[in-house]
Amino acid sequence: MPKKLTLFLNTSPYSFENTYTAMRIAEAALAKGLETHLVASADGVYNFLKGQKGRGLPHAADGFKSLIDKGLKVDL
Repeated sequence: MPKKLTLFLNTSPYSFENTYTAMRIAEAALAKGLETHLVASADGVYNFLKGQKGRGLPHAADGFKSLIDKGLKVDL
């Protein structure tokens, strides 16, 4: 049975470092071959809207799109 990791994200894209941290953890887990899921709730769903901008950081939606392409499973 493959190992699984589930992340829960409920903060908006640029209020805290949570989005960036969730992306990096998901990227590392996928690289290790773990089945990786992310559940976004409350303000966390704003991470998946196109055109979100803030503080010179990568667009959250683009970052998560790249991870989805690598196998991240997302539930909103």
